[in-house]
Amino acid sequence: MTDQYTLATAAVEHIRSLSPSVPAIGIILGSGLGAFASQVEDAVTIPYAEIPHFPQSTVVGHSGKLVLGTIGGVPVAVMQGRVHAYEGYPVEEVVFPARVLGLLGCKTLIVTNAAGGIRTTLSPGSLVVISDQINLTGMNAAGGANEPRFAMTPGAGQRFFDMSTVYTPRLRELAVHEAKEQGSVLTEGVYLAVLGPSFETPAEIRAFRTLGADLVGMSTVHEVIVARHMGLDVLGISLVTNMAAGVVDQAIDHEDVLEIGRNVEKKFTSLLVALVPQIAG
Repeated sequence: MTDQYTLATAAVEHIRSLSPSVPAIGIILGSGLGAFASQVEDAVTIPYAEIPHFPQSTVVGHSGKLVLGTIGGVPVAVMQGRVHAYEGYPVEEVVFPARVLGLLGCKTLIVTNAAGGIRTTLSPGSLVVISDQINLTGMNAAGGANEPRFAMTPGAGQRFFDMSTVYTPRLRELAVHEAKEQGSVLTEGVYLAVLGPSFETPAEIRAFRTLGADLVGMSTVHEVIVARHMGLDVLGISLVTNMAAGVVDQAIDHEDVLEIGRNVEKKFTSLLVALVPQIAG
């Protein structure tokens, strides 16, 4: 069986044959947020289906394209959509694109997602900087044989690696400050991930609140785990698309998630476009 590093290297070689740009920042766009990719200048768009070994998203709202180009003069690689373990993919395939972004040259990974709001001070349409995460998916993307060749910075790629500052404090501060400059309030919160695909029960949400979670979703944590294994800096932004089960007396629907994403697109895009040059600088 071919190892993940060799497979990822093959994907990188194909991408570089189509775009020689070396991205400094990788951006993974979650449900309803894919329109941000239209901000990429001099864009080269590659469908996931054309990239060797790349998994294909089956979820509405994840178009499945890699867009390479620049934002504010900074070379970026933007993923329009991701895959999830609940789609039936093993965790090593879920994080395969994040591994590829690191091997392409990204020093920073920006992960975004649609999330349910657990903290009652949040509301649909809120953007939240992820300060920490809780992985309740029952799996860990760094499991299996350790592959030190994925190390992108000195000291990275270890079997056991530090997760005490998963989301880079400097980047979180930049995001909060930039939002304030744009006249909006960006709070921080803890993101808890479950496997899905069913939404959570009210009893589960009460338990998650006790654990200290502010947000709940079905993605992100595994991409972040491998990003930290590789030694990348990480910024996470959640879009609250609905209040979690039991917080309000209302059923949760995926189409509502996409609609909220469309409504907050301008604010999300403005924030991220302004942040990219600051992060690279």
